[in-house]
Amino acid sequence: MAQEQVEEYLEAIYDIAGTDGAAKTTAIAKCLKVAPASVTEALQSLAEKNLVNYEPYRGASLTGEGKKIAETIKRRHRLLEVFLADVLHINRAKVHDEACRMEHTISEDTENALCRMLNAPARCPHGSPILPCAKGVGSCSECDAVTGSGLPFPEEIRSAAIIPVTDLEPHQKGTIAFIRGDCRVVQRLSDLGLTLGTAVSVTRKAPLNGPVEVSVRRTKLAIDHAIAENIFVDATQGDRA
Repeated sequence: MAQEQVEEYLEAIYDIAGTDGAAKTTAIAKCLKVAPASVTEALQSLAEKNLVNYEPYRGASLTGEGKKIAETIKRRHRLLEVFLADVLHINRAKVHDEACRMEHTISEDTENALCRMLNAPARCPHGSPILPCAKGVGSCSECDAVTGSGLPFPEEIRSAAIIPVTDLEPHQKGTIAFIRGDCRVVQRLSDLGLTLGTAVSVTRKAPLNGPVEVSVRRTKLAIDHAIAENIFVDATQGDRA
């Protein structure tokens, strides 16, 4: 399989099943607009490359390596959407298809340069979160958004359920895994007790992208929505405060 085709299949599975679920052959075929028989053949090939776990009649799930590639492509796609919409002013109805054509061709260096130029955006024009870069998902050794924070980005969080704190449901808990922003933002949040490894829960989200109220160490804090979007947490599934 060509690398672009490999990436398209991994991205489709990621979109359909998320990071931990399985995608049915028929769903992948519908997503990619190909015949189910072609999907079966492709999944067998991807399984041989250790990129998916495939079971006939059950579907396919991503391996660690497959997830890593899918997240890289997803991050590049969403950065490209921001660039096309906000810099080139392409009609937002067209940016998805344009980004699909471009996401397989840009290099890691270009991806990181886009992120720096766009000031490390939190979301794409359609509202989907843009993951912070991590080792193996785009080197961030020169990324201002990471080195400016002075915070480490441990390898193990790549496999965790990392989401912006704004995506937590009311009373759902999460542990701060990464803060994206410059030194001033990081220091301000640190002074409030929002540091790496700290458990937080959302108590209230104001409408229309208003402040987000979080509970941390038995204290409630109201955080501006734009800042809260750059606090990434490891969501604890099913755990409620």
